[in-house]
This record gives sequence, structure tokens and C-alpha cells, in this order.
Amino acid sequence: MERSRLTGLSKKMSLALRHDPGTFGLTLEEGGWVEVPSFLEALGLERDVFDTIVATSDKQRFAVRAGPDGVERVRANQGHSVAVDLGLEPATPPGTLFHGTGAAVLPAIRAEGLIRGRRHHVHLSPDRETARRVGARRPGTVALLEIDAAGMARDGHTFYRSANDVWLTDAVPPAYLREA
Repeated sequence: MERSRLTGLSKKMSLALRHDPGTFGLTLEEGGWVEVPSFLEALGLERDVFDTIVATSDKQRFAVRAGPDGVERVRANQGHSVAVDLGLEPATPPGTLFHGTGAAVLPAIRAEGLIRGRRHHVHLSPDRETARRVGARRPGTVALLEIDAAGMARDGHTFYRSANDVWLTDAVPPAYLREA
């Protein structure tokens, strides 16, 4: 299957698991999980296509596991705009984290810091390369920001680490940001 089709289906999966499960007739269970058979039926996906998307997602957006009843379930690792508790525990971040975005939004970020918008958290990357790749999804020139995560943690800000190594926090005030 061609890469652009897989990307489109991955975006559809993200929409169903992160933002609008009701449109697909789905209800997220505790932790954001959905039974894989129901998910495949709701999205009209074949199992092999689903497995390919989960395995090849560049950011490992999805997790699959067997539920207590033995039925496999899928969820998005983070990025939800719908209410869901992913059960993440607070974690000590590395000293520096990164955030990639479009240069056009830098004036707002300088003034307000990084805010979560409709999502549950601000997403941060552990390295420049990942942040640059994330920022490249935005139109225009990529801006790379360096976050003083150690300073934030020392000052009482809470961080979480998702299963795919994305660091999450409620907000990043401007004092902890600098352009990288």
C-alpha cells in the first residue's frame, strides 16, 4: 500500500482515538482503549493494514495490548482533545527538551509560552531531530525551541513521559524557552 494512503489512514485512526471517537460510533474505555475488532469495523480497516500503520508510525502514535478479557485493544499514546486519563505517572525529565513549530507562531510563543490548546498537554521531544520533524508538519519555516525542563521541574512543574518517548507538561512559560 502506498505511503500517502497509509498516512491518511493513520490520521483517520488518530481522529477516532484522540479527538472524535463518537463520529465513528466508538466509546473510549478507561485509559482511552478501544477493542481492536470494533475499531477495525468502525473504520473499515483490514487487520494487516492496521498492523502496518501501528508498526510503521514514525512517532509510534498507537499502542496495542491484550485486555483483561483477552481481547486486543488499541489507543493513542497521547495528543487527546477528548477527556481521557492515560494513567501516566509523573517523571523526572532530562535537563533539556525541545519543541518544533512553525516560525510564524514564535511571537505568540514568546509572549505566552507554549500552551496546550485543545489537547491535554504540551508535547515536547527528547532531541532536536524529533522536534524538527514535528515542526516540519507546520507550514513555513521550522522554528526549534529549547526548554529548560530541569528548571521547570525544580520550580514545581510536572512532567509525564508517554510510551513513545514524548514528554508532556501542562504549559511551558516563556522564561523556560529559548530559540535553539
